[in-house]
Order: sequence, then C-alpha cells, then structure tokens
Amino acid sequence: MLKKLVLAAGLTLGLVSGGLISGGLVSSARAAGDAAPLPNQTWGFHGVFGTYDRAAAQRGFQVYKEVCAACHSLSLVSYRNLRDLGFSEEEVKAIAAAYKVTDGPNDVGEMFERPARPSDRIVKPYPNEKASRAANNGAYPPDLSLMNKARVGGPDYTYALLVGYEKPPADVQLLDGQYYNKYFPGMKIAMPQPLNEGQVTFADGTPATIANMSRDVTVFMNWAAEPELEKRHRLGVQVILFLIVATGFFYAAKRRVWADIH
Repeated sequence: MLKKLVLAAGLTLGLVSGGLISGGLVSSARAAGDAAPLPNQTWGFHGVFGTYDRAAAQRGFQVYKEVCAACHSLSLVSYRNLRDLGFSEEEVKAIAAAYKVTDGPNDVGEMFERPARPSDRIVKPYPNEKASRAANNGAYPPDLSLMNKARVGGPDYTYALLVGYEKPPADVQLLDGQYYNKYFPGMKIAMPQPLNEGQVTFADGTPATIANMSRDVTVFMNWAAEPELEKRHRLGVQVILFLIVATGFFYAAKRRVWADIH
C-alpha cells in the first residue's frame, strides 16, 4: 500500500509539472500567430476533485455515434467500457448489436459476420487507411481515442476546433476540399464543418446547439482518452491525506524522542 501511495505521489507531482509544460507549449503555439488563441473553457474533470459529467458524456457519445463515427474511429474503446458512463448492461448490448464485425474462421474455415458484442472494440468506419483516404479525398481522419491528449490545448483545442468554422476572410484563398477554421494551425482544414444546429436529438431535451454538442463530445473524448482520471484523482487525494497524517505522526514522534534535550 505504501508503495502505491508513493507512486501516486510521484504521479501527482508529474501531473503538476506536466501541466506547467503543457501551458508553456500552448503559449508558444499561440505566440506563433498562425491561429486564433484557444478560448479557455471550464471543465468539470479538471482539478484535484474533477469528475466526468455522466449526462454530458452520454450525450457526447451520441454525437460521436451519429456524426463523428462516420469518419473517425475510436479503436481503443470497447463497447463494455460505456458502462462507466452510466449505460446499463442491456443498453451496452443493444448499442453493440447494432454493428457487424468480422469473425472466424468457422468450422469450415470461412470468415463470417456477426453482431458486435460488448467485449468488441468500437467498430471502425473503414476497414483500412487506404479505404479511409479514398472516401475522404485523400485525407485520413485520425482516430479519436487519444485526441484530447495528443493535441496541444487538450479539450480546449477539441472544443475550439468544432466551433471555429467561419467564412474565410477576403485575403484567404482555399483550395478545393479545404475549409477555414480560425483555431486550426494554418487555419485551413480538410474536414468540413461536422456539427450543425439541431443535428441530433437529445433524449433529455438539451438543445442541440453547435456549442452544446461540441462541449458534450469533448467531454466524451476526454473520458475516452483518460478513463482512469477519476480513480487517479481519488488516489491523489488519499495520498495527500496520508502525507498530512504521516507528517503529524513523525512530528509528534520527533517531539517525544527529543523531549529531554534542550
């Protein structure tokens, strides 16, 4: 147990220093002047006591499933992982069964298709990279599993990219298949605007504005990239409490041992 606590303390310090480094990278990227500064957002999963908003993450999964999954894979997430977002076992089975996966070989040595199971990874939209590029004018839609950790700015970058589409200024020339996004490095992006007002219908009545959908899918993508975040935060709090108690214990022991020496 002590070994785990010490390790977690090291991770906590690493996160602090990593945050400072990441902040420096964000500042450097903004100083380059090739894109607008990212709008700062407040996320419930940030901070020592940060947690994921399950309702927002479920809405975000709906946005991914109905919009983003047409082009982008989520290869590191299994359907059964969706239980962590509050989906029931039956809901997860129903979500998975809506997709087909190739399995086999069977008893006669042939591959076959079957409905996906909760243990399967989320089905990719294309069988391989070449098929993906052929369907997207040569562009390769990246996998979204670790996107929030892979980009400078993290969730702020993801949110900004989704809301950053605009008509290009008069002095900006776009080639065929390019779109203007003020938050994208270079401001010219091959992905057309993915989200539009009212594009999905949320069961809880949340308005499907571009801002709301962008925020919800960003929460979901952060969960996909860091599903252990809440456990790490809880362990970090336990480490801090342990260190406080240990400090008091060692201070009391020191006073007792050296009580007769003035």
